[in-house]
Amino acid sequence: MMDRRTFVAAGAGLAVTAARAVAQALPVPPVPAARDWSRQEPIAYPDPDIVAIDSRFNRYIVRNTPIRRLHVGTLWAEGPAWNGVGRYLVWSDIPNNVQMRWLDEDAHVSTFRNPAGNSNGNTFDYQGRQLSCEHGGRRVVRYEANGQVTVIAETFQGKRLNSPNDLVVHPDGDIWFTDPTYGISGNYEGFKAEAELPVAVYRVDGRTGRVDKAGDDFGGPNGICFSPDYKKLYVADTGGQREIRVFDVGGATLRNGRVLVKPDIPGTGAVTVADGIRCDVDGNIWAGARPGVQVSAPTGERLGMIRLPETCANVCFGGAKRNRLFMAASQSIYAVYVNTVGAHIA
Repeated sequence: MMDRRTFVAAGAGLAVTAARAVAQALPVPPVPAARDWSRQEPIAYPDPDIVAIDSRFNRYIVRNTPIRRLHVGTLWAEGPAWNGVGRYLVWSDIPNNVQMRWLDEDAHVSTFRNPAGNSNGNTFDYQGRQLSCEHGGRRVVRYEANGQVTVIAETFQGKRLNSPNDLVVHPDGDIWFTDPTYGISGNYEGFKAEAELPVAVYRVDGRTGRVDKAGDDFGGPNGICFSPDYKKLYVADTGGQREIRVFDVGGATLRNGRVLVKPDIPGTGAVTVADGIRCDVDGNIWAGARPGVQVSAPTGERLGMIRLPETCANVCFGGAKRNRLFMAASQSIYAVYVNTVGAHIA
């Protein structure tokens, strides 16, 4: 026997459970909401293109902020990196052979470097110096405070690197970078050439400058980032494997490699790739992957996505509080505030 109040409560509980089951069964559409990105017209909160696939992602959504397009006009935007002292975002437009800069104080965009060696990935070290991966120069370089350019790596065992793609800096000064062949496969993002080395991930010793191969079991090593405690290294493989792998960091080598994520397009099951990646302070991996940005837990489960009208190649955290996600997406730069912060300096 149950009274009317108990019966109504039980019925409501069943209704909620049923609604949740239906919601979970429905596919998550990958198509972004219709809006005019060329104008800053208001959009109803919460922004419909910030989507929680797992309830754990809800804590990272700021529900009264929109996705903004900050700039349009590049050919292939890549390598966003935040400079905290200068309060600017730098990124590469690889085919146009320039680096661009967006100023936080007035949203002004200008050409930062021209030429830029068909640079791809960028970051900053713990001394505030910018480092870049050059497709055109087939090297990793550092821009010094006096304007000079220092070559960090351009050969391994007497052979030229392929086309360094992305890089990260360890607090001990070591520099880790990926070296696929995308920059030498044609003349659009570099100069067509034959590979002299297998694709690989390298580490440059911050004290001696020695270049060591950390691993070459990849189809196309691309995005790279550390876990918040620097004990793990994540590598996005955009070659045949199309996966994000995680490794234990030990000296100059990568150990215990395993697959963390096999990306697909939510709601469709279609295979996609993760390009540039960054970790937040909770260890979640934010990846440029269709239909925009996909976010995965440290254990590999997909948590959420940010839908964009263009293919997103790379991301970084920035802003005064490092709680703004910048997204380099094809012809444009987008940004949105999130309820977390980036794990590292750039």
